[in-house]
Amino acid sequence: MKYPLLLSVVVIGLLGACKTTNLLVDSAADNDVSALDSIFWNNQEYQYQIRKDDKITISVWGQDDISVGSTYGIYNSNEVYGKWLMVDAQGNVEIPKIGTLHVENKNIIQLKDTLKSIYSEWIKVPVVDIKVLNREITVLGEVRDPQVINVDKEQNTLLEMITRCKGLEFYANPKYIKVFRQVGQHVYVANIDLSKNGDWHKKNINLHPGDVVVVPSKKYKEFDKRVSTIIPFTTTLTSAAVFMGLF
Repeated sequence: MKYPLLLSVVVIGLLGACKTTNLLVDSAADNDVSALDSIFWNNQEYQYQIRKDDKITISVWGQDDISVGSTYGIYNSNEVYGKWLMVDAQGNVEIPKIGTLHVENKNIIQLKDTLKSIYSEWIKVPVVDIKVLNREITVLGEVRDPQVINVDKEQNTLLEMITRCKGLEFYANPKYIKVFRQVGQHVYVANIDLSKNGDWHKKNINLHPGDVVVVPSKKYKEFDKRVSTIIPFTTTLTSAAVFMGLF
């Protein structure tokens, strides 16, 4: 009766440890915004600035001859068909009927205003739309669907991006989530603890295009994986139970 008894005890213990991680428990949170580098503080005025190697489209209503990747045309000629402009190493693009235009470090609104001013010389009321095709946030690690996410809007939160990846995996460790952000030649790291309740407006930081989110795993994930290879054709749970029952 030794093995059935130990098996029962271990299975019950493992099931108790396998409860779904609840991000909204324990109000003793200690992750004040002061612990974050100021580069990660939420800024409601944030506007993405065009960078070198960005892919941009320019749409001018009713002017297909000067549009590149127009969203206004009958056919949406976009990135799939190579209809975009690449920002070169000098931060310039070549625009039909305009020529070379410096766009680096301009936000979308500024570039629209610049183009409207130029186009108004021969178009009475130019309607211009600009889109950056490669504004991306990368989410890696213990999420159900790790991916590179294209974003169009300016404000994109950490929890929103995790949700778009279908949430955290069972083995995710929400206490040590890291966000990497490159500014110029420097890379900054934010350590975010989502395991405790409170201060969500500080923990749920806004992510910027180019950010990389890494969700680490709990320590016992590797142990579970090793145990599952000890006795083939069994689940991790039963492998661990039988393994523990041998002692």
